[in-house]
Amino acid sequence: MKNNMIDSLVRGCIADLTPYSTARDEYGGELGVFLDANESPYDNGCNRYPDPHQRRLKERLSAVKGVPAENIFVGNGSDEAIDLLFRVFCEPREDNALAIAPSYGMYRVAAAINDIEMREVRLGEDLALPVDELLRRADARTKLLFLCSPNNPTGNSFPRADMLRLADGFGGIVVVDEAYIDFSEEEGLCREIFARPNLVVLQTLSKAWAMAGLRVGLALADRRVVELMSMVKYPYNIDVAAMRMAERLLDDPIDEKVAALREQRDAVAAVLSRFRFVERVYPSDANFLLVRVDDADAVYDRLIGEGIIVRNRSRIEGCEGCLRITIGLVEENMKLLKTLERYEKESIVR
Repeated sequence: MKNNMIDSLVRGCIADLTPYSTARDEYGGELGVFLDANESPYDNGCNRYPDPHQRRLKERLSAVKGVPAENIFVGNGSDEAIDLLFRVFCEPREDNALAIAPSYGMYRVAAAINDIEMREVRLGEDLALPVDELLRRADARTKLLFLCSPNNPTGNSFPRADMLRLADGFGGIVVVDEAYIDFSEEEGLCREIFARPNLVVLQTLSKAWAMAGLRVGLALADRRVVELMSMVKYPYNIDVAAMRMAERLLDDPIDEKVAALREQRDAVAAVLSRFRFVERVYPSDANFLLVRVDDADAVYDRLIGEGIIVRNRSRIEGCEGCLRITIGLVEENMKLLKTLERYEKESIVR
């Protein structure tokens, strides 16, 4: 289904592409004697190729997300969707992309892999979204604009009106990464894709849905964008085991677990803010906290020494002196806090 606005942005080689046709594309049925794909006939549960279009999984996701299946792209993690957007829309060494900073590092990495200039715009005071500066930095060759809300690693959500203003004012594809949206009180933007064909919303089953090991990411977008991404992806990008497990786990409710993690997040933040070596605990709408301390390397090393693994983000511009701490189980969070309490007492003695 052509869309003039979208198709005007697509690379010429992609517009002219004849995608690979699998045996499962030629015959979409589930019953029969399958002698078409050079598979092994010995049934062990995974001897057949998976559905390249993930039809059953998409129907389940459609019910969960409230978005038609034809508006859902399923990728090998959100990272595949990020890479595909560059491959579909950005001409190497000619086009460029925009992203906020600090933010998720794969936007920059995917741009570099695809030989695309990435223009990063620092967040404003109190981590505000720099709407005007992002629009100012765009030019006729800027094809993609990446936002992450709630943002990683800062944890804050951006105002809905600001993100929609960018979608309305930017001449390319606006990608809003909502990997942590299930932990936020803010409503996501997935239903805005019907009014704004240039809006792509990324979500994942890795965080609130507890399926990080399956690598299942989503792009919710205009049908034409989904069609283009599906043309370019590898034919069987989601394996049989991942699809089956995801379909089953989507039946498990997450509301109670999400509520518990939110409660723990706020409780951990309150305790952290009382430590003398903690300079700031940033407000978070995610399942982690960004914490600025007086000596990030020393605190990090102490935690590592106690077998507690966090991310040292202190060398990232805009996160100087910061650690990113994921919220775990109650007993894990208690171990973290008790370790930091001992660290503070020992620091005072020294």
